[in-house]
Amino acid sequence: MKYGEKAIQDAKLESWPNKNRKRDYIIEINLHEFTCLCPRSGYPDFATIRVEYIPDRKIVELKSLKLYINKFRNVYISHEEITNKILDDLIQILKPRWIEVTGDFNPRGNVKTVITARYAKKGFKFPAVLKNVRKPQRG
Repeated sequence: MKYGEKAIQDAKLESWPNKNRKRDYIIEINLHEFTCLCPRSGYPDFATIRVEYIPDRKIVELKSLKLYINKFRNVYISHEEITNKILDDLIQILKPRWIEVTGDFNPRGNVKTVITARYAKKGFKFPAVLKNVRKPQRG
């Protein structure tokens, strides 16, 4: 096994303290090389995974996120299931104020799928100052 394969195999999502807890701010992460396998056909699926969140006490460590995402390249999983799994795993480790995960899958067989899953901490109100933040363009 090569060192990169070992790093992916052993990958675990990690977090670290958010040193700017007094402020609501959005972290945007784009992972352009996501792959998994269709659970029905076995054909590969390719996607950009977008994570946007307003942290609370923790932020995600980016290398751990990259390796975590790469773990799915040989996993048979649907677009809907993987998007929600990533969301659930990030909620568990980060406990963010608000988070959105989008799976923007490349067309296959003339069908393009975009799945968006969101979560907000109970009682959290999206700050008005952030509502007008320009969102990344969908391609």
